[in-house]
Amino acid sequence: MFGARIWLTLTLTMAAVPSAAGGVSQFTLENGLQAVVIEDHRAPVVVHMVWYRAGAADEARGTSGVAHFLEHLMFKGTDDLASGELSATVEANGGSDNAFTSQDYTAYFQRIAADRLELVMRMEADRMRDLVLSESDWATELQVIIEERNQRTDSNPGALLGEQMRAAQYLNHPYGTPIIGWRHEMEALTREDALAWYRRYYAPNNAVLVVAGDVTPAEVERLARLYYGPLAPTEGLAPRQRVTEPPQLAERRLTFADPRVQRPYVTRSYLAPERDAGDQTQAAALTVLAELLGGNAATSVLGRALVFSSGKAIAASAGYDGMSLDATTFDLRVIPAAGVSLAEAEAALDETLAAFLREGPDPAQFARIRSLIGANEIYERDNVQRLARRYGEALTSGLTVADVADWPDTLRAVTEADVMAAAHAVFQRKNAVTAWLMRPESEGVLP
Repeated sequence: MFGARIWLTLTLTMAAVPSAAGGVSQFTLENGLQAVVIEDHRAPVVVHMVWYRAGAADEARGTSGVAHFLEHLMFKGTDDLASGELSATVEANGGSDNAFTSQDYTAYFQRIAADRLELVMRMEADRMRDLVLSESDWATELQVIIEERNQRTDSNPGALLGEQMRAAQYLNHPYGTPIIGWRHEMEALTREDALAWYRRYYAPNNAVLVVAGDVTPAEVERLARLYYGPLAPTEGLAPRQRVTEPPQLAERRLTFADPRVQRPYVTRSYLAPERDAGDQTQAAALTVLAELLGGNAATSVLGRALVFSSGKAIAASAGYDGMSLDATTFDLRVIPAAGVSLAEAEAALDETLAAFLREGPDPAQFARIRSLIGANEIYERDNVQRLARRYGEALTSGLTVADVADWPDTLRAVTEADVMAAAHAVFQRKNAVTAWLMRPESEGVLP
C-alpha cells in the first residue's frame, strides 16, 4: 500500500510539471549556419550556444589536443574584443559562460538574462571568424592545458587506465586518442596549429546555433541574420570522413599498477553501436540495459548480485552513452570488497552476466526501470540548459531535430526482447577490453 501511494504521488507530480519548451523550431542561414530555437517563457533567461562539428577525433595525426587547445584560446581577444573581455562582459551582466570539447564537437555557451541575447550573440559571432592570437596568448595557454593534463590525467591512476583502455579498444579509429591529447604531442603544439584548426573548422557552415529560453523564433532569426549572417563560410569543407575500426578478433586485457591506487577495481568496455539518425532502437535498448545492470546499487542486477547477495563487491556499475558520431562503448566496473581479489571479482561479474543472458530481466524490475527512464526524460525538459545541450550534441553527432524529439518515445517502446537482443549482440568478449587497476604486487586484494 505504501509503495502504491508513492507511485501515485510521482504520477501526479509529473503531470503537474509544465512543458519546458513551448516549441522547437529550426532554420538555416544562407552561409550554412544551422539554428535551433527552443522556447521556454517561464523565466526571463536565455541560453545561447554555438556548437562546431569538430572535436578531438577530427584532429590530424600528431596534433592531438589541438581542438581542446583552441577551445582555451577562443577566450582571448578578437579584432573588437580585448583578451578576456567576452567572459568579463557576460559576468558583468549577471551571466555565466564556458566551453567544452568532446571527440565529436566543441561548444561554447552563455547563460544570461533574455534581454542580453543580442549582446552575447554579437560577441560570439565576432570570435567565430575574427580571433586574434598573440605570441604570449598561445604560449601561456599551452602551459595551462599541459597543467590541466597533469592534474586531471597524469595524477589520476584511474584516468590513466581509462586512456590506455580506449587506446586498446580502438586500434584504428581516432576515438583511441585522448581528447586532451597525448602529452608529448601537446607539448609540440604551436600557434599555427591552433590557427589552422580555427580557420578550417570555425565557420558558419560547420556550426550549429542553439538558443533556448525566453525567446521567439522570429527574434532569434533576426539577430542571427544580423550577426552570423555576414560571416563567410569555409570553402570546400567536406563532410567528416573518418577511418573505420577493423573487426575486433580478440579480447584485449590490461593490468595497470600504480602505488597511488586507493581502491583496486576491474573494469570492462565492449564496443557498442551509437545512436543513428532514424534508427535509435538498439541504442535505446542499450540505455535501458545499462540502467538494469548497474543504475541503482540497491536494485540493479550487478548491485543485488555482487554487493548485497554475495558481498564480493562494495560497488558495481554499468554505463552507456549512445550520443556519438561513431561506435561507442558499453562499460562495466566492479570494486571488490576487502579480501576479494580482482580475479574473484571478475569471475563474479562474468557469472552474473551469464545468468542475466540466460534468464533475462525481472519483469517488474524492467517495468520500473522503463518508467524511471521516462520520468527522467520529462524532468530533463525542465532544465533549459540541458535541453539546449541535448539538441547541440545530437546535431553535431549525426542526429536530427526529429531524432531528439523521437527519443523519449523510442525509449518507452523498448521491450525485454529488444534489451536481450542488444545484450547478446554487445557482450562478445572478442569486442571487449578488460582491465585491472591495482597497486604494485598486490594482486588487487585489500586486507
